[in-house]
Amino acid sequence: MPKEKSFLTRVRKALPELHPAERRLGDFVCDFPGELASYSASELAELAHVSKATVSRFVQRLGYSNYEAARRHARAEKQTGSRLFLGTAKRGGIIESVAAHVAQGVANLEATFMAIPDAQIDTAVDAMLEARKVWVIGFRSSHPFATHLQWQLTQVIEHIVAIPQGGQTLGEHLVSVSKRDVVIVLGLRRRVSRMDLMLDQIRRQGARLLYITDEGVPFQPGATWHFRCHSQAPGPLFNHTAVAALCNLLATRAIEKAGTNGRARLRAIETLNDELEEL
Repeated sequence: MPKEKSFLTRVRKALPELHPAERRLGDFVCDFPGELASYSASELAELAHVSKATVSRFVQRLGYSNYEAARRHARAEKQTGSRLFLGTAKRGGIIESVAAHVAQGVANLEATFMAIPDAQIDTAVDAMLEARKVWVIGFRSSHPFATHLQWQLTQVIEHIVAIPQGGQTLGEHLVSVSKRDVVIVLGLRRRVSRMDLMLDQIRRQGARLLYITDEGVPFQPGATWHFRCHSQAPGPLFNHTAVAALCNLLATRAIEKAGTNGRARLRAIETLNDELEEL
């Protein structure tokens, strides 16, 4: 069965064939799709400076039976995390203060870590230190966090790898995942379409799964640990302060709990860096 077209894809494909007023509405919706998800037809008409009849014709041209059907689709797509859905026409000209960004970052940190008990952090870190191998996976906005976390943990965990690398497939790595492994998956918005397939495969192979997501993802019952990071922001981009802090906490706790073997590895790394004049 072919995949259903996204709300924005429908709008963009229809734009060239729309009448002037509908085209103006279509351009407006492309810039601020969150408005359709949030407002009634009359409110949207007022914001876009068109008639309510234009709004009705517009959604019908997109293939929806009525405005409410279009709004439901837009709301569902809003949950997937497109940055376009965060902007609003009413706030389009506002530049948020530095204080607003700082306050939101602090709020995200508090909301995130209030929901993650110390015991869960400790059991996840213990599992990583005892694992045969640790795999770290992240796509799109999650990719830099995955590679950074892998780099931090490699200070005390020898067998750890971030996958997939350029030119590689997931299958080439997942085939080697075993019950003695820990797989860390970062699934921040917007998640790739194959995410659920990948999580199912990890579960089938018996590895312990540490799933790190934003707050919009329902708890994953198949994950051994599921840490949800709040990512609200005053602007059009997600605030990933809590994600960075969680990665730092996991790496720091791993170094603290690695004991004698971990300290020996750290000393050896620093010695080699000095000898190779890399720092």
